[in-house]
Amino acid sequence: MTESESVVYRVVPKCACSTIGQIMYYSDHGQFFDGDIHDAKSGMHKWAMDESQEPITRNVQGHGSYAFTCVRNPYTRILSSFFDKICGIQRNGKRYRGNLVPLLVQKYGIEVGGIDGKQEFDQIASFRRFLLFARDTIRWRRPMDPDIHWSAQAGHVSTFIVNGGTYDKIIWTESFNDGMQDVLDAIETPHPVVLADIPRFNESEGHGPKRAHPVEDYFDDLSMHLVREIYKRDFELFRYDMDNPANKMPICEIDLKEVHAKLGE
Repeated sequence: MTESESVVYRVVPKCACSTIGQIMYYSDHGQFFDGDIHDAKSGMHKWAMDESQEPITRNVQGHGSYAFTCVRNPYTRILSSFFDKICGIQRNGKRYRGNLVPLLVQKYGIEVGGIDGKQEFDQIASFRRFLLFARDTIRWRRPMDPDIHWSAQAGHVSTFIVNGGTYDKIIWTESFNDGMQDVLDAIETPHPVVLADIPRFNESEGHGPKRAHPVEDYFDDLSMHLVREIYKRDFELFRYDMDNPANKMPICEIDLKEVHAKLGE
């Protein structure tokens, strides 16, 4: 939530969250946060900060501000998680979650492009093995609990509703400017935001190897079955095409009433 309480945003990992956070920061302060917005300890309210929990709770439960979130096609989101979190070297110069990648190499036979993530490897075969791991974590919580970057978006979106929140808008990463403009048009900010002038803050870019193939090449029948099994609600509620990984765009409008009814249970 912005300090001015102009807007509330429910973060969904791997869905333009760095850019949205920087837009919110800019709208209050007239400048961007210097660094990764996830590292900011002041200048905006975050649930992870103890002093922010009371104002966020009060605002959200009283629907004091316009509230929104942002979602992404499950096929491209899980693929992005693989290249960023599994193959990539993180901001701290280390592998994501320490022993996670060695565990995947050993137990699932995944390759990640060597020590620095820059060596050639069979991206398609490794990604499909990663999918098995992601499914195991989500379905059976083994060999570990699911990570926020590949757990279903519906789960992230629902906590806001279950705790008394109401969304005014859910935007799609794939048509970000249109959706974010709708949000900005609906709120008043201390500093005006011109979306065309906002850079993209893709904090994960450059962490891992470049994707060498079109999205659809990574998904055979088995992979698509696994993705459907893991993300069925995401496809249905956020209106993405479950049957065609090549189509990243949503196929119809999101029904906010349906989202609140199904995720508020």
